[in-house]
Amino acid sequence: MSIEIANESGVEVDEGTIVAVARYALDRMSVSQLAELSIVLVELNVMSDLHERWMDLPGPTDVMAFPMDEYDSSRRPDAAGSGPALLGDIVLCPAFAKDQARKAGHELIDELHLLTVHGVLHLLGYDHAEPEEEREMFGLQNRILADYRTARDEAERAAAQRDADNRVLGAVGLDQGAEPDVPRD
Repeated sequence: MSIEIANESGVEVDEGTIVAVARYALDRMSVSQLAELSIVLVELNVMSDLHERWMDLPGPTDVMAFPMDEYDSSRRPDAAGSGPALLGDIVLCPAFAKDQARKAGHELIDELHLLTVHGVLHLLGYDHAEPEEEREMFGLQNRILADYRTARDEAERAAAQRDADNRVLGAVGLDQGAEPDVPRD
């Protein structure tokens, strides 16, 4: 799966975790490993222009998704057996998302993760215009984010344990890769 990210926002963020959460969401949705996705982080004025041009709404917003094609059931990138697919672009605005993160009581990166998953779901054809669609999309979004956080935390714990184990093994001369001292005749 190819995920390209470009940060043109002027706001420093951990781009690697944005790609990781996008990849996790795409994997959870069974999107082909041959799929391609682009994520762009932009400034307020760029997002405002995009929002006006494509949604006919004034001012900036937090996330916009631009699918490459309209999906039908036989061409959806999350449909079983689908081949390579250009999913489209997700555009994030960290400057706009900062205030939302503060109001929600979490960090900017957590808000960007939420917006990334939201954008992925839009690219896959999910919407929230109607109450039933909103319940489905937001429920799925929340499950993906919760599962991502759990998987990330477990991976971090495992890495920390491996590091601790390697330090102990190294302290007693049993570090990995080292040949044990064997008496020779």
